[in-house]
Amino acid sequence: MTTERTDVLVVGGGPVGLFLAALLAARGVDVRVWERRSGPPTGSRAIGIHPPSLDAFAAIELDTRVLAEATLVRTGVARSRGRTLGTLTFDRASDTHPYVATLDQHRTEELLRDRLEQADPGALRTGTTLTALTRHRDHVDAVGTGPDGGSVALRAAFLVGADGARSVVRDLLGIGTSGRDYPDRYVMGDFADPEDPAARTAALVDVGPDGVVESFPLPRGRRRYVALVPDDGFSGSAAAGGTAPDPARARRLAGIVSDRTGVAPDPTTCSMLSGFRVRRRAADRVGVGRVVLVGDAAHEISPIGGQGMNLGWLDAADLAPLLVGAVRTGVAGPWPAYAERRQAAARRAARQAEANMALGRPLDPVRTAGREALLRTVLSLPTAHGLARLYAMRWA
Repeated sequence: MTTERTDVLVVGGGPVGLFLAALLAARGVDVRVWERRSGPPTGSRAIGIHPPSLDAFAAIELDTRVLAEATLVRTGVARSRGRTLGTLTFDRASDTHPYVATLDQHRTEELLRDRLEQADPGALRTGTTLTALTRHRDHVDAVGTGPDGGSVALRAAFLVGADGARSVVRDLLGIGTSGRDYPDRYVMGDFADPEDPAARTAALVDVGPDGVVESFPLPRGRRRYVALVPDDGFSGSAAAGGTAPDPARARRLAGIVSDRTGVAPDPTTCSMLSGFRVRRRAADRVGVGRVVLVGDAAHEISPIGGQGMNLGWLDAADLAPLLVGAVRTGVAGPWPAYAERRQAAARRAARQAEANMALGRPLDPVRTAGREALLRTVLSLPTAHGLARLYAMRWA
């Protein structure tokens, strides 16, 4: 078995791993990406791209390509029991991008794959799974299984684990995690947008007494609905992509949205349906020697708020110049300041996600009225633009 050599091996070819690899390749670093999926990206999943991520994308000229296809969310509207509680605008949330962009994750991944291929043809190796790694003083040896089932080997100066919440890299390093599971269960689905045309570029959050319904506009006249649901088996068995959504479950989600908001999505237009539970995890260490973790491999937070994928991109933007310098000088980390910055950002995002979840839980009529009064007050204050910056991740 021949051992290939490279400067940096990125394990995981999702949005975070692809972005890091593209950043490195654009700076002349030889990079390889091992991605276990053999086919093209599918499914919608994460959709929000926040201003700091768009700024980071500019380093590889990806921002213009994303913005050419994305829908730009310029306002957020809070509602409850058929009434508008207040509106938040993003016009002061960012000097460069006063909005949040939405684009299906599979399309964002396709754009990242294209950018990586332009910078380093053949860098992405699909259908390749990491099975073992050995750390040395000046390199890391990785062994895996290739698309034909045979063994592959690679020697890298550095290895980055961008392989998600169930990271093989993290397990092989023996790095543990800490965190907690939450009782909240959600279902999300994409439908033809049934909202009033005046709300077609707005994020809508309905915090009525039966539980939250969030919705976000998507390209091609679609809207993503996310609803808190009871733990009755509904949330864990829907199709996330590549498989047609179950019609009965699509009708049920459409019914929940209609009952809570008064707006009725057409269940026959449902193109994606997925349930998820919520947990928070942080790796005990961000890396060991020449191996570093990024994205969900390092920190997993609630999807409510749409910050997880963006946190991973900002990890990559922070890590890339450190790796470029280390490859050029031959001097490895450790980089404790990097680890502290990124885990601190993850802790802040997790706290914000927890606040979002608490705000959307079912309440009795008296406490619902109190929540509505609080939101009316907060959204009417002159300082509300600071809340917009918070949701746009301007702190990250």
